[in-house]
Parts: sequence; C-alpha cells; structure tokens
Amino acid sequence: MVKKQFKITVEQIMTTLTWIVILGGWYTITKFEIVSKTLVPSPSKVFTSFINILKDGYSGDSIWIHLWASFQRLFTALGLAIVTAVPLGLLSGYYKKVRAIIDSVVEFYRPLPPLAYYTLLVLWLGIDNTSKVTMLYLAGFAPMYIACVSAVTKINQDYILSAKTLGATQNQVFFKIVLPACLPEIFVGLRTAVGVEYTTLVAAEMVAATSGIGWLVLDASKFLKADIMFVGILIMGITGILIDVVLRLIENKMVFWKGHV
Repeated sequence: MVKKQFKITVEQIMTTLTWIVILGGWYTITKFEIVSKTLVPSPSKVFTSFINILKDGYSGDSIWIHLWASFQRLFTALGLAIVTAVPLGLLSGYYKKVRAIIDSVVEFYRPLPPLAYYTLLVLWLGIDNTSKVTMLYLAGFAPMYIACVSAVTKINQDYILSAKTLGATQNQVFFKIVLPACLPEIFVGLRTAVGVEYTTLVAAEMVAATSGIGWLVLDASKFLKADIMFVGILIMGITGILIDVVLRLIENKMVFWKGHV
C-alpha cells in the first residue's frame, strides 16, 4: 500500500513564520509592558477570557446565541444578494439596455459608507433585524453584481457566435455558455460580498442590538474590556476564514475545470 506523501511548500512555511512573528510580537509587547495591558491584553488573558465566554457566555447569552444572531443576519442578506445580484448582473452584462437601468444606481450607492444610509434604513424599516439585513444586503449586492457584469463582458464572443451558428437558442447560449463561463468570477464576487458584509456587520449591530459578535465587540469597548474585544475580533476572523474555506470547496466542486483549461 502506497502512503501519500505530504509536501510542505515554501508558501506554507512563510505563512507559518508570519504568524509566529505576529504572535511572538504580541507576547513580547505584553510581556515587557511596552503598551498598557488595558489596551493590549496578553495572549494568556485573551485565551482565559475566551474559555470563560465559552462556559458562561457574555451579557447573559451564550457565545453560540451571539454567533447565531450574527450569522442569521449575514446569511439572510447573502442569500438575498445571490438571488438578485447574480441574475441581474448576468443580464446587465448580456443586455446593454438592462445595464443602462441598473448600473448607474449601483454605482451611485456603492461608494457610500453603510453608516451614511443606515440611519435612514432604521427610520424606514425600524430597529429590528429588517434594517440590519437590508444594510448587509446592499453591502453584498454591489460587489457580486459588478463581478457578474465583468464576467459576461469577458466572455469570448467567438463561443457565442459559434453556438448561434450551430442553431443554439438564446436560452441555450445563456445557460450552456454564458453561465458556466461566468461561474469563476461569480464565486470571486460571492467571496468578496461575504467579506464586505462581514465588515458591515459590526456597523449593523451598533444600533438597537443586544446580541451578535459585532455587538459583543462594541459593548466590550464601552467598558474598556480589551480582552473581550480581542476574543470577538478573533472569533470574527476565524469564522470568516472558515466561511471562505467552505466557499472555496463549493467552488472547486462546481467549477472543477478552473485552472485546467
């Protein structure tokens, strides 16, 4: 029986060394009190706080409730963005008249900071999850839409013309050529949208929220609980990486030809 050999690449070594340097620098700063421990808690203090939050929760709720609250808002908004941004982006890239209607609206609100219009969303939709999900949706819609439009415009027109020459209908061209060709960039837009929505999540949980990882970090900051803030930030970072890993796995399954053509 042949055993698989796992090779360690130079890139993996560099990544490992990078995190060793970061963690070593963090430990050194707190060990010699270069910065006040109130502002930068030690790794051991953060780890202890993490264990305590796992056991006792925060502000009366378990860490899983906070995670569920944030993920519910995040994935609801992401699902809405997928079912609207992908078809509209593909249609806008395929039909210039559709792009003329939608593109200018997206380009207008895309550069706006989320907090600039969040107060309006709260006034219009209330302080519950509806306004929060809407803001996350708007944050995720733009990058996904733009990625889809870009993907369509990059398709080799010879493929489309060849298919039409062979008698393919408009629907067949769209679903057999346009959509598969756009899948790699659609996933790039999806991963970008998740990142943008996750960064916007903290802003969404600033107003009238009593749960969520973003709210946990903001609430801890009011009482200068830097160790709790570090725990929340680390949880957000780690869960963000895990979400991206899952999206990569799905992409590898659906876009199995990527990198082989």
